[in-house]
Amino acid sequence: MLYNLHAMGAFWARSVNFYAFINAALTKDNPWLKQWHAASRLLERYTRPYSRPAFDLDIEEQVVIRNPFGDLLRFGTPDPTKPNLLMVAPMSGHYATLLRGTVREFMHDHNVYITDWHDAGSVPLSEGRFTLDTYVNYLRQYIRYFDGDVHLMAVCQPSVPAMAAVALMSEDQEQVPRSMILMGGPVDTRKTPTEVNDFAENRDLNWFKRHTIHTVPMNRRGAGRSVYPGFLQLAGFLSMNLDRHISAHHDYFDHLVSGDGDSAAQHEAFYDEYLAVMDLDAPFYLETIQKVFLEHHLPKGILECNGRLVKPELIKDTALMTIEGELDDITGPGQTQAAHKLCPAAPLHEHLTQPSVGHYGIFNGRRFREEIAPRIRAFINQVDDN
Repeated sequence: MLYNLHAMGAFWARSVNFYAFINAALTKDNPWLKQWHAASRLLERYTRPYSRPAFDLDIEEQVVIRNPFGDLLRFGTPDPTKPNLLMVAPMSGHYATLLRGTVREFMHDHNVYITDWHDAGSVPLSEGRFTLDTYVNYLRQYIRYFDGDVHLMAVCQPSVPAMAAVALMSEDQEQVPRSMILMGGPVDTRKTPTEVNDFAENRDLNWFKRHTIHTVPMNRRGAGRSVYPGFLQLAGFLSMNLDRHISAHHDYFDHLVSGDGDSAAQHEAFYDEYLAVMDLDAPFYLETIQKVFLEHHLPKGILECNGRLVKPELIKDTALMTIEGELDDITGPGQTQAAHKLCPAAPLHEHLTQPSVGHYGIFNGRRFREEIAPRIRAFINQVDDN
């Protein structure tokens, strides 16, 4: 019912959006109507639909593996003299384009690939369901593409399935990644719990089933699929820092009135990405809540994938680097570093706690470019030189 109400609201918002768009266009160059123009721009952005953004990196993009719920995307033409880097984007509401800055930082000296996850609400029910097992199977398929000649970078949520995939491949004596770089991932959420962890811990799985799972309406390709809707996830994202978002939009209004086009453009670029969200298939979302946040299967040694126990202690040919942010309010310090204890046989261990950055700053922004990315490059070079 809630998803249908949201769809109806989005339908009626189209007329408001058109009205706001016309008003903004008509008042754009009128010095007497600057506030009216700014208000119209704000209203137009409030009521527009936000779809998957483009990477816009001025480099060729090619899908090398297609799957119903996510593709393996390559940037540029592979150079055999450069290391292969597989970025596993989070499947936690936003699109893989959230890692645009991460890709940009490495695409000149690495062959960069990324998991381009799809909106579950656009995947027909005939394609089956997406579960945590499916996620791990996808990663194993993508890793096999490189025959072991790849460095795996998992950003946030995929840290657990990435470890599971590498552990299972190690046990099966397959070609595994040269290194595994886990960035701000919830490996063991019992360590330094954040507000996000406390929210999950104070509710049982049935609460999440009742309050977060809804059915995709008939006007979408995924009609009938039970999902955790993107618009609900966005509401959660916004509520965590509501004052900051209100202030940002107030500043945006002032920038438009004063003619500060650069600041207004920066605001628009950020929120074009931030407001573009996708649905998560219900089985995957609920399994992640249960196994990662409520019952801590991986650190307890009881995580199973496809009916098999995951044994990270068997990872012996993949070097391990973990990265955390000192001010991360989503994945607390120590949660990602816990991977080292679980993978004692890894041939090389390195950990970085980056001072003065939060969750987003681990993989984007100035400190990422100037301090974190060079450490990652050095780690990859060290692994390749051994």
